[in-house]
Amino acid sequence: MKDFAQLFMAIDQTTKTNAKVAAMRAYFETADPRDKLWTIALFSGRRPKRAVNTTLLRSWAAELAGIPLWLFEESYPIVGDLAETIALVLPDNGSSDDLPLHEWIAFQQALTAQDEDARKAAIIDAWGRLDTTERFLFNKLLTGGFRIGISQKLMTRALAQATAQDEAEVTHKLMGDWTPETVTFESLVLANDPTSDQSRPYPFYLAYQMETEPAALGPPSDWRAEWKWDGIRGQLILRGGAHYLWSRGEDLMTDRFPELARALDFLPDGTVLDGEVLAWDHAAHRPLPFAQLQKRIGRKTVPKKLLAEAPVVLRAYDLLEDQGADIRALPYADRRARLERYIKGLPAAAPLILSEWIDFDDWDALAQIRETSRDNAAEGLMLKRAGAPYLAGRKKGDWWKWKVDPLVIDAVMIYAQSGHGRRANLFTDFTFAVWKGEELVPFTKAYSGLTDKEFREITAWVKKNTIQRFGPVRSVTPHHVFEIAFEGIQESPRHKSGVALRFPRMSRWRQDKPKEEANTYEDLLGMLEVYG
Repeated sequence: MKDFAQLFMAIDQTTKTNAKVAAMRAYFETADPRDKLWTIALFSGRRPKRAVNTTLLRSWAAELAGIPLWLFEESYPIVGDLAETIALVLPDNGSSDDLPLHEWIAFQQALTAQDEDARKAAIIDAWGRLDTTERFLFNKLLTGGFRIGISQKLMTRALAQATAQDEAEVTHKLMGDWTPETVTFESLVLANDPTSDQSRPYPFYLAYQMETEPAALGPPSDWRAEWKWDGIRGQLILRGGAHYLWSRGEDLMTDRFPELARALDFLPDGTVLDGEVLAWDHAAHRPLPFAQLQKRIGRKTVPKKLLAEAPVVLRAYDLLEDQGADIRALPYADRRARLERYIKGLPAAAPLILSEWIDFDDWDALAQIRETSRDNAAEGLMLKRAGAPYLAGRKKGDWWKWKVDPLVIDAVMIYAQSGHGRRANLFTDFTFAVWKGEELVPFTKAYSGLTDKEFREITAWVKKNTIQRFGPVRSVTPHHVFEIAFEGIQESPRHKSGVALRFPRMSRWRQDKPKEEANTYEDLLGMLEVYG
């Protein structure tokens, strides 16, 4: 744990990318292979399951620190992080032992088989064997909220440098359904066969938002356009007579969308498709609202009723592997030609539909087509260079997303809550309402879109204009109007207003507009009728 704590401190104390990568590289060159494996797992989101609920941890920490629980609870929102709050309130023991990271994780995993008294005794004993930084990291593992100031991309770069491998190859090796219990560092990182795991996906190629007018991209003939679909980005893998579906976030979704198993009947073994999982209206031949797909996202098994109400298809737009051969280096136009040979002409029973290219001769014509995006159940356009290979990660130059302008509505802020981490001392999470007669009806929450300066200004105002407190939430005097931007609107019986917004955020603080001029509930329903 000492080496891991030193790595954390080195990363936490710098904002320089090269310094963070250098610290990670040095760690990967010298650490125990079992610690390296767990570090890779933690930095790629593969955290061990939480063994103790946070209510108990708070109680035990307050007891050990000799402070009342209410004082601990008052301290927590000021610090902004539970693991750090616990580490700070506990008495300093002046020393720590030399157990490595992987043994502390094994210690934590063993807690799940113990009763509450035994877990309490074990955790208090552990706190007494760790210094403040090590306690903080141990608490992060306990609470299951492990995050650190380095991205998975930078971690992968450092690992590639430490093992003298190509970064893209290491990225591919780290994909897939593995845990530190199922692999070793040798088999995961150092082995030469990156396709040994039949289910392993390729790293996703991610597009940047358009930053200029499309004319700056050059001749239209060099580019291909298609709709940007509002679904779940996924890779469908057909290998060894089985199928696997991975999300962009490396979530294995195979069991949630059983319809895609039929792809095995229509495509050859050794096929990997990149596309969008969409809830699909077969009769109208168009996507269903995202809300229909959302009903299936969190389920491990899907009842027959939901399968009938929201059947899914994969709208395929790229071919990454063809009969077992990795073809990502081929030009996009060539990959698409192969994809079309497989997908075009498939029977209606096939759960696969080609994402068609949009014909256009000039950029002005394409801009006009883009304005019809919502009419076509799309978020905008994707632009892809015809000669581009399929790369790993977010790269500028060859793939661009050209989304339509968001929908907006002016709303009144009525509740505020503190943020977390570096924004723990600021109010950053707000609830917004629109007018329904003389009453303000809450309809959405938003926590992004303002500058740090604006967050500080609104925080000072909230402190002076709080009406009531409900735990961490403050009811404030209705006064400030914000423009709320969002990508879509849909009916929602789970919300008091009856509607839910897709990706709401604060796009503008309307200090020029009095609260009486905010939008109404009727305006909201009108948007639902048009865009829902």
